[in-house]
Amino acid sequence: MKAITRFIAKNPLFLMLVFLPLTLAGELAHWPAISIFLLAALAIIPMAAYIGEATEVLAVYTGPRIGGLLNATLGNAAELIITIVAIRAGLLELVKASITGSILGNLLLVMGFSFVVGGIKNGRQTFDRQGAGRNAVLLFLTIVALVIPSLFSHSIGPETSPRVEALSLGVAAVMIVLYALGLLDAARTGDSAVTQEAAPKSALPHWSLATAITILVLATGGIVWLSEVLVGVVEPVVTGLGISEFFLGIILIPIIGNVAEHLVAVQFAHRNRMTLSVEISVSSSLQIALLVAPLLVFLSLALGHPMTLIFNVFELIALMAGVIIAALVSADGESSWLEGATLLAVYVILGLAFFLI
Repeated sequence: MKAITRFIAKNPLFLMLVFLPLTLAGELAHWPAISIFLLAALAIIPMAAYIGEATEVLAVYTGPRIGGLLNATLGNAAELIITIVAIRAGLLELVKASITGSILGNLLLVMGFSFVVGGIKNGRQTFDRQGAGRNAVLLFLTIVALVIPSLFSHSIGPETSPRVEALSLGVAAVMIVLYALGLLDAARTGDSAVTQEAAPKSALPHWSLATAITILVLATGGIVWLSEVLVGVVEPVVTGLGISEFFLGIILIPIIGNVAEHLVAVQFAHRNRMTLSVEISVSSSLQIALLVAPLLVFLSLALGHPMTLIFNVFELIALMAGVIIAALVSADGESSWLEGATLLAVYVILGLAFFLI
């Protein structure tokens, strides 16, 4: 009994696996759509966490170069799977909203909570100022890359026109190249904003290589199925809760897919390891903007539902505001609980606006 208690205390997300069979039961028994949505969302959380842990363990076995590539490509695997399933269902606006929501969630919600928790526990904290400046430049570049197609498309033609799609594909290709250059820089220097080690080796599970691969495959398969369930009940949930599909995509979906990674960033801040905490938040935003978003543009063609990098004016304003406030707050390489509260306040204000749209 004591061994089980110690295991659960060390692996609290293990208990959340109970939502996996509950989701299956809800599907078979035709429970209300809102219940199935909540159960599937809760079940995704431990699946995403196990993908992250398995990836970190594989990185130890494969070495720093391949490990960095694994961390970079699988860091947002859960959200990538959810959005691919949503594209197959034709929910393109939900997908684009989730891209915006992921970037904002990492820069405002996660970094804000990290600053608040770390500031209350440890007082004023410091982190790598040079890294913060480099991250700010990359974030501004990604916002420019996302804004340009949206602004120029009005002069080129309708969003579904071949010329606008060509612009989105070209910008997406450039973004992927920029991300690849970041991986190359990481391989040469061992330090890059897009490939940061999420946890020290001592904190990783003691899994064998075969165990890590098995868990990665099973967790990925679980998220694929749960994503199908989640996306399948989006329309009745939107109708039942009286919320918009846009709000669902920009607030709820990003939180569901990234909550495990968010908790890791806050834990590092609580342990006064603010440099790692900030890097997790910013790196995840860069991965979404430079890898996931452009990759979805190409995958959407193969899935028969072409998606462009055309965002609405609300998303563009929110992205610019989020990047600017995050860059200003982190520019001095110091953080406090009040700065964290400021980031959270901006996120809440944006969330309220999105809810009322």
